[in-house]
Amino acid sequence: MEFSSKLLEKAVNEMAQLPGIGKRTALRLVLHLLKQPEEQTQYLSNALLNMRKDIKFCKKCHNISDTDVCDICANSTRNPKIICVVEDVRDVMAIENTNQFKGLYHVLGGKISPIEGIGPSQLTIASLVEKVKSGDIEEVIFALSSTIEGDTTNFYIYKQIKEVDVKTSTIARGIAVGDELEYADEVTLGRSIVHRVPFENALKNN
Repeated sequence: MEFSSKLLEKAVNEMAQLPGIGKRTALRLVLHLLKQPEEQTQYLSNALLNMRKDIKFCKKCHNISDTDVCDICANSTRNPKIICVVEDVRDVMAIENTNQFKGLYHVLGGKISPIEGIGPSQLTIASLVEKVKSGDIEEVIFALSSTIEGDTTNFYIYKQIKEVDVKTSTIARGIAVGDELEYADEVTLGRSIVHRVPFENALKNN
C-alpha cells in the first residue's frame, strides 16, 4: 500500500495494530477522521488517553472500573455468596445484559493456554482460590467459553478448590462448543446461567 504522506502512513499503521483492523479498514477510519472537525479527533484521543491513564481494576473481582471497587461489587442487592468466574470484562457485560444473574463476578483476565505462554500465574486464579477458601462463598459458577483452553482453566481451578465445602457448577451447554460468551445471544446465555449444572457432571461428559 503506497501512501502520499508519511503522517498518514504512520496513523494507518498505528490504527492497524487494533484487533480485527486490517490496513484497508485502518485507512478508511483514518481518512474518516481526517474529514471530521479537528476537535472530533481531539475528543477521541482525549477519551483514549484518559481511559488508559485513569481506569482501574476492581480490588474485589478484577473487573474494569472507574473506582477501586466496581459498581457490581458495591451493589448491596447482589448475592456475595455466588461467584461467576469469567474470562474478561466482555463476558461480564454479556451476562449482565441477560438480567438473569444477581451474584458477583471474578474476572480471570484470560484462560490457561500453554501455546500462548499463559499459565495460572498470569491470571487472577490465586485470588479466586483465596476468596473461596475464606469460607464466605457458597457457589462458584464456571462461565468460561467451551474451548479446550476454557475447559482446562475450569478444571485447574476446580482442582484447587474441590476440598472446600463449596458448590461448583458450569453454565449449561446452550452455548455451542468453541463459542465465546460475548457472541452468544442474550436469551441463550441467560438460559445457560439459569439452568447451570454441577461441574462434576460436565467432567463426566468430557
